[in-house]
Amino acid sequence: MKWPLAALVVLVPTRNRPAELATTLAGLAAQDHPFDLVVSDQSDGSPSYATPAAATLLRVLAGADHRVTVRRHLPRRGLAEHRASLLAASTARYVLFCDDDVWLEPGTVARLHEAIVELRCGLVGAAVQGLSYLHDHRPAELAPFERWQGRPEPERITPGTPAWARWTLHNAANPRHLARRHLRPGEPWVAYKIAWVGGCVLYDRDVLEAVGSFDFWPDLPEEHCGEDVLVQHRVIARAGGAGILPSGAVHLEAPTTVPDRRVQARDVVGRHDPLGSPSPPS
Repeated sequence: MKWPLAALVVLVPTRNRPAELATTLAGLAAQDHPFDLVVSDQSDGSPSYATPAAATLLRVLAGADHRVTVRRHLPRRGLAEHRASLLAASTARYVLFCDDDVWLEPGTVARLHEAIVELRCGLVGAAVQGLSYLHDHRPAELAPFERWQGRPEPERITPGTPAWARWTLHNAANPRHLARRHLRPGEPWVAYKIAWVGGCVLYDRDVLEAVGSFDFWPDLPEEHCGEDVLVQHRVIARAGGAGILPSGAVHLEAPTTVPDRRVQARDVVGRHDPLGSPSPPS
């Protein structure tokens, strides 16, 4: 089939994860939805996409008429700079950041796109599920769950607030347990309130750029984390955001490539956040 110019781009930053990247690409290859793809590698040695498995999946994606770009992006300047460079590599209206250790079940990209268009908010996320915890039920961590009734509203999410406490919803296999508990028969998906979403987040590009996207990267040391949390909070404060069930995103549970997590972007950049009060829905 021939896709029209894609309104959605999938951006995959990767480093030192050849097996995991191939698995991520396999999930993307099974999606029946138009998108462009950019894979950006910062591996210490050979790029993660330069394996027979990854190369095969990239050919599968290109053969299905997805526009595929792979590149090396060195030297490393940190997670935020890598994400900023990926955003600059495309002009698509909707931008899906998908980590290189996430497998998406068929239909996930289409569901995310449908949700953000219908909800008219700044971001929609599919929280990653750690399926090794499938039999680990955590009722207390599921307690903050709350559906969005209608369009998500802008809100400020700060430590110590009830909104911040929603972070427990995405621990372990909690998204799978939430779907079993709250997804009603006949519902294609349900939107719910979040603190933030890790691993798989679809943004409205206009909103993402309006809050500065990841352009704060020069203010951070190379070793940092939490850049996605900071950006999501800015987007949600401006235009609202939601998680959706079912998630469809599975965490590969590989060892982290960011072992030094002492510097949180929020603590450095977000301490005196320039954003004002939430903007009312337009």
